[in-house]
Amino acid sequence: MKKFAIAVIALAVLLVGTAMAVDPIPATSETQGISTSTAVTVIGTMTNTETVVMTISNQDLRNNPPLTQYWPDYVQNATTGALVATNNKTFAPERQAVVSYSESILADNGYSEFNEAQTMDTANRAEMNQKNFKSSEQFDYIASETAYGRATTSESLLLDLASQGNDASSRFICPFATGDQGMIPAYCNVYEMGSSFTGTAVSMINQASTNFIAKAADVPTNMDYSVSLAGQGSAAAWINAHVMEGRTGAVYEDVNGTTIAPSGYVDTVVVNSDLLKNKVPTVGFMQSVDLVYKEKTTASGTIAAFSKSMTVQDALRRL
Repeated sequence: MKKFAIAVIALAVLLVGTAMAVDPIPATSETQGISTSTAVTVIGTMTNTETVVMTISNQDLRNNPPLTQYWPDYVQNATTGALVATNNKTFAPERQAVVSYSESILADNGYSEFNEAQTMDTANRAEMNQKNFKSSEQFDYIASETAYGRATTSESLLLDLASQGNDASSRFICPFATGDQGMIPAYCNVYEMGSSFTGTAVSMINQASTNFIAKAADVPTNMDYSVSLAGQGSAAAWINAHVMEGRTGAVYEDVNGTTIAPSGYVDTVVVNSDLLKNKVPTVGFMQSVDLVYKEKTTASGTIAAFSKSMTVQDALRRL
């Protein structure tokens, strides 16, 4: 590959960590694993496009929105012994995660080298270093001296998380992880990270990964993105985040058959009630955090070094 001049340095590094309350989604009984690898060396034109969209819930996706789910209460017929559904409904908290990844490369009239490895796995992750999605790419390009060559790249990773809350005792292996008053509060968090480049010469490495499927809430939800490049042209990298976190008031056990609900909940009919059964969210949860974070770094010209690294760990038990 022809060497190119280096004159300007652009360097940016970001590490973001937020102490939030995301509860991972457990895997379905049947899981899927998809892996691909690509290697291209060419003089001329090269293209590469990828799109991943996955939505997963601990309940039924087909009736979302809204997330709220209700289960009928059952009573036993004294004569036949059969279970009969009643008009009473039990609130069943639901949570949902959406991951989206897109990437495109168009390299025209030049010399290109491209290598990538991608994996997608819907199984439970036992630690945050085990990823449900991971992408690693290396791309080198230099335009032809006899043609108007140019390379354009873009990449974006998004993670959207929402929950109605849950009983912490049913989601943690750790006996000391009690949540907020015994509850995992409601949340609605979305994160986006990505980068782009356009120019006549570049040598770049991109990495993107996330984990959001786990059997228990002890495993932190994690999202990582990094880009490192040098070349001739224009480069950009960014992170956007909007975090809305809830809080739960005091919770009281049944007293003489009457359940006193936590703040933000209201009772329906008490039938062998436990911490969450028969409690329905009112018009709004107790929202206690509203965070908007945006950051973008750009460089244009002869770029000697451009590096940006971004990480979000969203969990009740952060590592």
